[in-house]
Amino acid sequence: MPRRPGARGAKAPGAAPRPGEIYIEFQQVGNAVKVTAVDAASGEEVSIMGPASAARTDLQKLALKKLKNKMDKSGD
Repeated sequence: MPRRPGARGAKAPGAAPRPGEIYIEFQQVGNAVKVTAVDAASGEEVSIMGPASAARTDLQKLALKKLKNKMDKSGD
């Protein structure tokens, strides 16, 4: 079902990303999961691989930590 305009989390097409907005994508690759985290404002992107049996929240936390570390290093 498509989101209606103004729905929570919905943005107008072409709207600028909010500060700190991060996109997370999970892709099953055999017995593993590839998790990609993208900072919407800067376009910085990182990926991690983990076992498909791992908790999604654990994989997400790891990807976010890796993205934060990358952004901290690029800010130097």
